[in-house]
Amino acid sequence: MPPSSSQREPSGARAAARREPSGARAQAAGVERLGEPAQAAAIEPSGERAQATGGEQSGKRVEATAIEPSGERAQTAAAEDLGERARSTGNERSGTRTRSGERTSSDRRTGRPARISRAEIVAAAHKVLDAEGVEKLTMRRLATELGCTPMALYHHVRDKDDLLRMLLNDYADQVTWPDLPDDPKQRILLAATAMHDVLAARPWIVEVLTGGDLFGLSALWVSENIIDAAVDAGLSLDRAAHAYRAIWHYTAGEILIRGNAVRRAADERPTFRDQVFADLDPETLPRLAELGPRWAALSATDTYADGLRALVDGLLAPRSDPR
Repeated sequence: MPPSSSQREPSGARAAARREPSGARAQAAGVERLGEPAQAAAIEPSGERAQATGGEQSGKRVEATAIEPSGERAQTAAAEDLGERARSTGNERSGTRTRSGERTSSDRRTGRPARISRAEIVAAAHKVLDAEGVEKLTMRRLATELGCTPMALYHHVRDKDDLLRMLLNDYADQVTWPDLPDDPKQRILLAATAMHDVLAARPWIVEVLTGGDLFGLSALWVSENIIDAAVDAGLSLDRAAHAYRAIWHYTAGEILIRGNAVRRAADERPTFRDQVFADLDPETLPRLAELGPRWAALSATDTYADGLRALVDGLLAPRSDPR
Protein backbone atom coordinates (compact mmCIF):
# COMPACT_ATOMS: atom_id res chain seq x y z
CA MET A 1 0.00 0.00 0.00
CA PRO A 2 1.74 3.18 -1.13
CA PRO A 3 2.24 5.79 1.55
CA SER A 4 -0.01 8.78 1.59
CA SER A 5 1.25 12.21 0.58
CA SER A 6 1.24 13.28 4.23
CA GLN A 7 3.38 10.30 5.10
CA ARG A 8 5.82 10.98 2.21
CA GLU A 9 6.22 14.74 2.99
CA PRO A 10 8.36 14.33 6.07
CA SER A 11 10.80 12.07 4.28
CA GLY A 12 10.83 14.43 1.31
CA ALA A 13 11.43 17.37 3.59
CA ARG A 14 14.23 15.48 5.24
CA ALA A 15 15.76 14.66 1.86
CA ALA A 16 15.41 18.24 0.78
CA ALA A 17 17.08 19.30 3.99
CA ARG A 18 19.91 16.90 3.25
CA ARG A 19 20.13 18.29 -0.28
CA GLU A 20 19.96 21.93 0.97
CA PRO A 21 23.01 23.81 -0.36
CA SER A 22 25.53 25.07 2.14
CA GLY A 23 24.93 28.64 1.02
CA ALA A 24 21.57 28.63 2.81
CA ARG A 25 23.20 27.48 6.00
CA ALA A 26 25.90 30.11 5.54
CA GLN A 27 23.24 32.81 5.11
CA ALA A 28 21.61 31.69 8.34
CA ALA A 29 24.95 31.81 10.06
CA GLY A 30 25.42 35.38 8.83
CA VAL A 31 23.09 36.61 11.56
CA GLU A 32 25.22 35.08 14.31
CA ARG A 33 26.93 37.35 16.75
CA LEU A 34 30.23 37.13 18.57
CA GLY A 35 29.03 34.53 21.05
CA GLU A 36 27.34 32.23 18.49
CA PRO A 37 29.92 30.96 15.96
CA ALA A 38 31.00 28.07 18.19
CA GLN A 39 27.34 26.85 18.59
CA ALA A 40 26.73 27.03 14.84
CA ALA A 41 29.91 25.09 14.15
CA ALA A 42 28.85 22.38 16.61
CA ILE A 43 25.53 21.66 14.89
CA GLU A 44 26.88 21.87 11.34
CA PRO A 45 27.03 18.35 9.82
CA SER A 46 30.44 17.30 8.60
CA GLY A 47 29.08 16.43 5.21
CA GLU A 48 27.78 19.91 4.72
CA ARG A 49 31.11 21.42 5.75
CA ALA A 50 32.55 19.79 2.65
CA GLN A 51 29.67 21.25 0.65
CA ALA A 52 30.43 24.69 2.15
CA THR A 53 34.04 24.27 1.07
CA GLY A 54 32.90 23.33 -2.37
CA GLY A 55 30.65 26.31 -2.36
CA GLU A 56 33.59 28.58 -1.58
CA GLN A 57 35.52 27.07 -4.46
CA SER A 58 32.56 27.63 -6.78
CA GLY A 59 32.33 31.34 -6.11
CA LYS A 60 30.42 31.44 -2.78
CA ARG A 61 33.39 32.53 -0.64
CA VAL A 62 31.60 35.71 0.37
CA GLU A 63 28.68 33.70 1.80
CA ALA A 64 31.07 31.53 3.80
CA THR A 65 32.89 34.54 5.24
CA ALA A 66 29.56 36.02 6.28
CA ILE A 67 29.86 33.87 9.43
CA GLU A 68 32.28 36.44 10.86
CA PRO A 69 30.68 39.55 12.36
CA SER A 70 29.96 42.19 9.72
CA GLY A 71 31.80 40.00 7.16
CA GLU A 72 34.89 42.25 7.21
CA ARG A 73 36.96 41.20 10.23
CA ALA A 74 39.67 39.49 8.19
CA GLN A 75 39.80 42.32 5.69
CA THR A 76 40.00 44.92 8.47
CA ALA A 77 42.75 43.01 10.27
CA ALA A 78 44.76 42.71 7.06
CA ALA A 79 44.33 46.42 6.32
CA GLU A 80 45.36 47.36 9.86
CA ASP A 81 48.46 45.19 9.60
CA LEU A 82 49.44 46.77 6.30
CA GLY A 83 48.79 50.27 7.66
CA GLU A 84 50.86 49.62 10.76
CA ARG A 85 53.75 48.40 8.67
CA ALA A 86 53.55 51.48 6.45
CA ARG A 87 53.46 53.79 9.48
CA SER A 88 56.42 51.98 11.06
CA THR A 89 58.44 52.30 7.87
CA GLY A 90 57.53 55.99 7.58
CA ASN A 91 58.54 56.65 11.17
CA GLU A 92 61.91 55.03 10.66
CA ARG A 93 62.54 57.15 7.59
CA SER A 94 61.50 60.39 9.29
CA GLY A 95 63.67 59.92 12.34
CA THR A 96 60.89 59.26 14.91
CA ARG A 97 60.84 56.55 17.54
CA THR A 98 60.20 53.01 16.26
CA ARG A 99 58.14 50.31 18.03
CA SER A 100 61.34 48.78 19.42
CA GLY A 101 62.01 52.08 21.22
CA GLU A 102 65.10 53.06 19.23
CA ARG A 103 65.14 56.61 17.94
CA THR A 104 66.41 57.11 14.45
CA SER A 105 67.94 60.57 14.76
CA SER A 106 67.13 63.04 12.03
CA ASP A 107 70.72 64.23 12.35
CA ARG A 108 71.78 61.03 10.65
CA ARG A 109 69.97 61.91 7.44
CA THR A 110 72.18 61.92 4.42
CA GLY A 111 73.29 65.43 3.53
CA ARG A 112 72.38 67.14 6.82
CA PRO A 113 75.39 69.12 8.20
CA ALA A 114 76.70 68.19 11.61
CA ARG A 115 76.04 70.64 14.41
CA ILE A 116 79.03 72.76 15.41
CA SER A 117 79.62 74.65 18.62
CA ARG A 118 81.08 78.08 19.25
CA ALA A 119 84.11 76.50 20.93
CA GLU A 120 84.77 74.35 17.86
CA ILE A 121 84.58 77.40 15.59
CA VAL A 122 87.03 79.35 17.77
CA ALA A 123 89.50 76.46 17.96
CA ALA A 124 89.40 75.82 14.21
CA ALA A 125 89.77 79.53 13.40
CA HIS A 126 92.81 79.85 15.67
CA LYS A 127 94.34 76.84 13.94
CA VAL A 128 93.92 78.42 10.52
CA LEU A 129 95.15 81.82 11.71
CA ASP A 130 98.27 80.46 13.39
CA ALA A 131 99.20 78.32 10.40
CA GLU A 132 98.14 80.47 7.44
CA GLY A 133 97.46 84.03 8.63
CA VAL A 134 94.50 86.39 8.57
CA GLU A 135 94.19 86.64 4.79
CA LYS A 136 93.68 82.89 4.45
CA LEU A 137 90.89 82.83 7.02
CA THR A 138 87.66 82.84 5.06
CA MET A 139 84.27 81.38 5.85
CA ARG A 140 84.83 78.70 3.21
CA ARG A 141 88.31 77.84 4.54
CA LEU A 142 86.98 77.61 8.09
CA ALA A 143 84.09 75.40 6.95
CA THR A 144 86.60 73.05 5.32
CA GLU A 145 88.58 72.89 8.55
CA LEU A 146 85.40 72.05 10.49
CA GLY A 147 84.05 69.63 7.91
CA CYS A 148 80.78 71.52 7.43
CA THR A 149 79.18 73.82 4.89
CA PRO A 150 79.83 77.58 4.93
CA MET A 151 76.11 78.16 5.55
CA ALA A 152 76.38 76.27 8.86
CA LEU A 153 78.77 78.97 10.12
CA TYR A 154 76.29 81.76 9.49
CA HIS A 155 74.15 80.44 12.33
CA HIS A 156 76.95 81.63 14.64
CA VAL A 157 78.62 84.61 12.88
CA ARG A 158 77.41 87.09 10.26
CA ASP A 159 80.64 87.47 8.30
CA LYS A 160 84.43 87.43 8.63
CA ASP A 161 84.54 90.66 10.66
CA ASP A 162 82.04 89.21 13.11
CA LEU A 163 84.15 86.06 13.31
CA LEU A 164 87.32 88.06 14.02
CA ARG A 165 85.51 90.11 16.64
CA MET A 166 84.43 86.91 18.36
CA LEU A 167 88.01 85.60 18.27
CA LEU A 168 89.42 88.85 19.69
CA ASN A 169 86.92 88.87 22.54
CA ASP A 170 87.48 85.20 23.25
CA TYR A 171 91.25 85.66 23.45
CA ALA A 172 91.10 88.88 25.46
CA ASP A 173 88.70 87.30 27.96
CA GLN A 174 91.26 84.58 28.69
CA VAL A 175 94.05 87.03 29.52
CA THR A 176 94.95 87.61 33.16
CA TRP A 177 96.18 91.19 33.38
CA PRO A 178 98.80 91.96 36.04
CA ASP A 179 98.36 94.05 39.15
CA LEU A 180 99.87 97.49 38.52
CA PRO A 181 102.11 99.54 40.86
CA ASP A 182 101.29 103.01 42.08
CA ASP A 183 104.20 104.77 40.32
CA PRO A 184 102.81 106.22 37.03
CA LYS A 185 105.88 105.47 34.92
CA GLN A 186 106.20 101.90 36.15
CA ARG A 187 102.49 101.45 35.65
CA ILE A 188 102.81 102.48 31.99
CA LEU A 189 105.81 100.21 31.44
CA LEU A 190 104.12 97.18 33.00
CA ALA A 191 100.82 97.67 31.18
CA ALA A 192 102.55 98.19 27.82
CA THR A 193 104.74 95.11 28.37
CA ALA A 194 101.68 93.00 29.20
CA MET A 195 100.04 94.22 25.99
CA HIS A 196 103.16 93.34 24.01
CA ASP A 197 103.42 89.83 25.42
CA VAL A 198 99.75 89.08 24.78
CA LEU A 199 99.92 90.28 21.18
CA ALA A 200 103.28 88.64 20.43
CA ALA A 201 101.72 85.28 21.27
CA ARG A 202 99.10 85.86 18.52
CA PRO A 203 100.71 88.13 15.88
CA TRP A 204 97.63 87.89 13.66
CA ILE A 205 95.79 90.01 16.23
CA VAL A 206 98.08 92.94 15.47
CA GLU A 207 97.23 92.63 11.78
CA VAL A 208 93.53 92.75 12.62
CA LEU A 209 93.84 95.65 15.07
CA THR A 210 95.93 97.77 12.72
CA GLY A 211 93.73 96.99 9.73
CA GLY A 212 90.40 98.30 11.01
CA ASP A 213 88.28 99.13 14.04
CA LEU A 214 88.03 95.60 15.45
CA PHE A 215 89.22 94.96 18.99
CA GLY A 216 88.45 92.90 22.06
CA LEU A 217 86.52 94.76 24.73
CA SER A 218 88.58 93.24 27.54
CA ALA A 219 91.74 94.67 25.97
CA LEU A 220 90.55 98.21 26.77
CA TRP A 221 92.13 97.56 30.17
CA VAL A 222 95.49 98.44 28.58
CA SER A 223 94.53 101.80 27.08
CA GLU A 224 92.59 102.82 30.19
CA ASN A 225 95.48 102.17 32.55
CA ILE A 226 98.17 103.70 30.34
CA ILE A 227 96.14 106.90 29.82
CA ASP A 228 95.28 107.07 33.53
CA ALA A 229 98.95 106.65 34.51
CA ALA A 230 100.03 109.31 32.01
CA VAL A 231 97.53 111.75 33.52
CA ASP A 232 98.87 110.92 37.00
CA ALA A 233 102.38 111.63 35.65
CA GLY A 234 101.33 115.20 34.79
CA LEU A 235 100.06 114.98 31.20
CA SER A 236 96.78 116.47 30.09
CA LEU A 237 94.10 114.02 29.05
CA ASP A 238 94.72 114.73 25.35
CA ARG A 239 98.49 114.33 25.71
CA ALA A 240 97.92 111.14 27.68
CA ALA A 241 95.85 109.78 24.77
CA HIS A 242 98.64 110.71 22.34
CA ALA A 243 101.16 109.00 24.60
CA TYR A 244 99.10 105.82 24.58
CA ARG A 245 98.85 105.88 20.78
CA ALA A 246 102.61 106.32 20.45
CA ILE A 247 103.16 103.31 22.71
CA TRP A 248 100.60 101.29 20.76
CA HIS A 249 102.20 102.13 17.41
CA TYR A 250 105.63 101.22 18.71
CA THR A 251 104.34 97.94 20.16
CA ALA A 252 102.41 96.90 17.05
CA GLY A 253 105.25 97.84 14.71
CA GLU A 254 107.82 95.99 16.78
CA ILE A 255 105.74 92.80 16.76
CA LEU A 256 105.05 92.88 13.02
CA ILE A 257 108.51 93.93 11.86
CA ARG A 258 110.51 91.72 14.20
CA GLY A 259 108.15 88.82 13.58
CA ASN A 260 108.88 89.04 9.85
CA ALA A 261 112.61 89.34 10.58
CA VAL A 262 112.49 86.19 12.71
CA ARG A 263 110.76 84.28 9.91
CA ARG A 264 113.34 85.48 7.39
CA ALA A 265 116.19 84.47 9.69
CA ALA A 266 114.71 80.99 10.06
CA ASP A 267 114.59 80.62 6.27
CA GLU A 268 117.88 79.26 4.95
CA ARG A 269 117.39 80.89 1.55
CA PRO A 270 119.21 84.25 1.17
CA THR A 271 116.95 87.28 0.86
CA PHE A 272 117.40 90.33 -1.30
CA ARG A 273 118.35 92.33 1.81
CA ASP A 274 121.05 89.79 2.69
CA GLN A 275 122.53 90.05 -0.79
CA VAL A 276 122.56 93.86 -0.69
CA PHE A 277 124.05 94.13 2.81
CA ALA A 278 126.73 91.59 2.00
CA ASP A 279 128.11 93.83 -0.75
CA LEU A 280 127.82 97.37 0.62
CA ASP A 281 130.54 99.86 -0.23
CA PRO A 282 132.46 100.61 3.00
CA GLU A 283 133.52 104.03 1.70
CA THR A 284 130.01 105.32 1.05
CA LEU A 285 128.17 103.33 3.77
CA PRO A 286 130.87 102.44 6.30
CA ARG A 287 128.63 101.70 9.31
CA LEU A 288 126.14 99.59 7.40
CA ALA A 289 128.94 97.80 5.59
CA GLU A 290 130.44 96.84 8.94
CA LEU A 291 127.05 95.66 10.28
CA GLY A 292 126.04 94.00 7.03
CA PRO A 293 126.92 90.37 7.86
CA ARG A 294 125.11 90.64 11.22
CA TRP A 295 122.13 92.71 10.11
CA ALA A 296 119.66 89.84 9.81
CA ALA A 297 120.45 88.55 13.31
CA LEU A 298 120.29 92.04 14.80
CA SER A 299 116.91 92.66 13.17
CA ALA A 300 115.52 89.53 14.85
CA THR A 301 116.74 90.53 18.33
CA ASP A 302 114.07 91.46 20.88
CA THR A 303 114.78 95.04 21.93
CA TYR A 304 111.22 96.01 22.89
CA ALA A 305 111.92 96.69 26.57
CA ASP A 306 114.80 99.08 25.82
CA GLY A 307 112.84 100.94 23.21
CA LEU A 308 109.76 101.17 25.46
CA ARG A 309 111.68 102.73 28.34
CA ALA A 310 113.25 105.30 26.02
CA LEU A 311 109.87 106.11 24.51
CA VAL A 312 108.10 106.50 27.87
CA ASP A 313 110.90 108.70 29.22
CA GLY A 314 110.47 111.00 26.25
CA LEU A 315 106.67 111.04 26.49
CA LEU A 316 106.67 111.93 30.20
CA ALA A 317 109.44 114.53 29.96
CA PRO A 318 108.33 118.06 30.94
CA ARG A 319 107.36 120.27 28.03
CA SER A 320 107.03 124.03 27.79
CA ASP A 321 103.71 123.54 26.00
CA PRO A 322 101.49 121.49 28.34
CA ARG A 323 98.91 120.70 25.63
